[in-house]
This record gives sequence, C-alpha cells and structure tokens, in this order.
Amino acid sequence: MVLTGAHYIYLFFMLLILVIMIMKKDVIVPCIVGIFCLALYYTHSIPQSTNAIFNSLIVSLNELGPIILIIAVMVALSKALEDNNAIYYMIKPFSRVIKNPTTAFFIIGIVMCTLSWFFWPTPAVALVGAIFLPVAMEVGLPAIGVAMALNLFGHGLALSTDFVIQGAPQITGSAAGIEASQVISEGMPLFWVMAVVTIGAAFYFLRRDIKKGIFKDELSKVEHSQVKTFNKKAKIATFLVLIGFILDLIAMFKLNLKGGDATALLGGTAFILIMIINAMNHKKNFFDSVCQNIIDGFVFGIKIFGAIIPIAAFFYMGEVAPLTSVLGEVLPATSQGLLSDMGLALADAVPLNKFAVASIQTVVGAITGLDGSGFSGISLVGSLASVFATAVNASVGALCALGQIAGVWVGGGCLVPWGLISAAAICGVNPVDLAKRNFKPVMIGFIVTTIVAVFII
Repeated sequence: MVLTGAHYIYLFFMLLILVIMIMKKDVIVPCIVGIFCLALYYTHSIPQSTNAIFNSLIVSLNELGPIILIIAVMVALSKALEDNNAIYYMIKPFSRVIKNPTTAFFIIGIVMCTLSWFFWPTPAVALVGAIFLPVAMEVGLPAIGVAMALNLFGHGLALSTDFVIQGAPQITGSAAGIEASQVISEGMPLFWVMAVVTIGAAFYFLRRDIKKGIFKDELSKVEHSQVKTFNKKAKIATFLVLIGFILDLIAMFKLNLKGGDATALLGGTAFILIMIINAMNHKKNFFDSVCQNIIDGFVFGIKIFGAIIPIAAFFYMGEVAPLTSVLGEVLPATSQGLLSDMGLALADAVPLNKFAVASIQTVVGAITGLDGSGFSGISLVGSLASVFATAVNASVGALCALGQIAGVWVGGGCLVPWGLISAAAICGVNPVDLAKRNFKPVMIGFIVTTIVAVFII
C-alpha cells in the first residue's frame, strides 16, 4: 500500500493529539487544525478547507446524535423519578446484594455484559447505568468506577466476543473466508484472556486508588438515601418503569431489534414514561414539568458531548464515507480509508513470523478502531488473518479473533473518548478521564493476549 501526503498529515496530527493527551491538555485545537490541513491538501482551497471544518462537525454530530439523544432522554427520566423519590425505591432491592465497591463493580459488569450480548451495549448502558449508579456510589464505588464497569464489560468484553448476535465474528470471518463459529471457537482462549487480564487490572488500579482516598471528596458528597417510606406514586412509577423496560427487552428479543433500533425503542419508551410520571407528580404543571425534564436532560447531554464532537470529527475523517461526504471523491479507488491504508502499509513493511503476525493483527486492529466504531476495520483484520495464516501456517480463526479484539476494545470502545461516551455520560464523568483510566489495563490486556496468541496460533 503506497501512502500519500494525506496519510502522513493524518498520522502527524494523530501523534500530536496523542502527545497532547499525555500532557493532559485538551485536544480540540489540533483536531480542528488537522481537519483544515487535510482538507487543504486535497482541495488546495482555503475557503473549501474552512467549510470542511464545519461540515466535518456535522458528520460527527450525525454519528453521535443517537447516543446524545438516548442519554438526554434517560437523564430526563431520572429527573422525573427523583421528584417522588421513585429513584430511591427502584434501587432499594439492589442494596441487599451490593454492599461494597467490589460487589458493585462486578454485579454492574455482569448485568451489563449479559444485556449487551443480547441487545448490544448502547441501549444497555443507559438502562443499567441509570439504575445502578446511585446505589453503587452509596457503597463507595465512585462514578468513574461505575463507568468503567459498564464500559469494560459491555463495550469491551460483550462487544468484542459478540457470542449471541455474532455480528463481529460474522464480519471478521466473512472477510477471512471462514464461518463465524470458527472465529468464536478458535479465538475463545484469546477472548477470555483479554477480558480477565484487562478487567482484573482495571479493578486492581481502581481499588488501589479508592484505598488511597483519591475519590474521597467525591464520595463524601454522595447524598445517602434517607427515605424510609415511599408513597403510592413512587411505587406506581417504579412499577411502570420496570414493566416498560421489561416489555422493551422482550420486544428486542422477539423482533430481533439491536443497535439503533433497540436504542430507539428504549428512547421512545422513556419519553412515554416521562409524560406518565409527570402527569402523576404535577397534575396542574404537567406540561411545564415535562418540558423542564427534557431541558435538563439535553443540557446534561450537550455539556458532556460538546468537547467530543470536534475530536471525533477528526478521527471520522480517517474513514471513507465521512471523508468523501465532506471533501468529495478524493481518495484513490484502491483506498480503504486513511486509517485502514496505514494499517495495510504497516503489514506490508514487517517481515512475517508468528510473533510479527500476532503483533501486526493487534496493532492494525487497534489502528482501525480509532474511528470509534470498532466494526469498521474488522473486515480488514479478517482479510489479513487469511493471508497471514497461509504465510506462517497459523490458525485463521484465532488471528481473526485477535484483530477483532483489538479493533473493538479500542473503538467499540474503551479507549477512544467518542466511543465510550455513552458510559461516561450516563455516569456524569469526563469521557477523556474514563479513556485514561482504561488505557493502562487495556494495553496490559493487549500485550498479554498477543503473547498468548503467539503460542496458540
């Protein structure tokens, strides 16, 4: 694969953004400048390059819009439930089993993983996060810890394995010319090594920081529920929410709804519940109270997403569809997008043996995951797996699984802030801070999983 000037411009700004993030500075400025320079390379026009900045933000907003909406609506619902203490009544049963940060972290994670296997993480994270966040913080698990549990178990473990829906192994396997079942069976050791090592390391570092008192100020401000009795309105509201979301889960399963369709069903149900609950809580001020709940939800959503939209815009430009929608058909016919092209160039440049092959699969998968989707590049690693398996006499399924793990854990996402925004938003934490928390455990997981892959492929 021959790289052009655009690839080197994009790579330069990627590295610059990484350095600035390491320095703990905001990266909006280099992202905007990077978009401008990339557009200037292709168009040779300052006015068109200036237009590209705004148009790339529109592309980013379109991509992130559904997540912004579901978070805003779920926050609005929680505001309605707070008015009659229904939120406290709802979490009361969980307080019997969630007694400390450890049980909170792993119970949240297991519930999140289970739901994500069936319905994918985005709709699951809004539901699980809204229910478990208050009770988890009451027993000493900080908001960032709840976000990590949601993120690592859902967008990491569940999405990278995808045992039930099998969307990820189907894409990876098809590109490699094998069945999804082969990717799952041959990659099973790698899936679980990555999950156990990464989640174990993440919890170890989190628990260490809790003991050091790093979250002491945050946890001291948690308002512990003192509500001992609940009126009929709280019980009815809780019953309605429970029935509404159970019916949603049944509908998702029966109608095979997933991804955006599942999210839309949850969002529509939440809107209906907001109106019903406000009708009970504020009979005369029903219209105004619904409006205020929705405003509160959207203010929260935009506050969280405001800084993410321009950052995501730069990385979306690494994919074919966003780039061409902003700048036109500027890519060569053979290009698979700037990110994928750089991954292919890396694969071409490294001599092949089992260690090199496993390392390339991990690195290329991670690179293609930087766009924040997790799925856009796994067809590439599937294709590479087929080529590499023949070259070094290795397991195609295991190589597919390794690339799939890297692409999804990075972009699905546990490392890119615009990929993990839903978990961060529902917990009210900075997505960049969550990405930083995940970075070290995920890197440890990648290293250990790649080493194990060398021996089993």
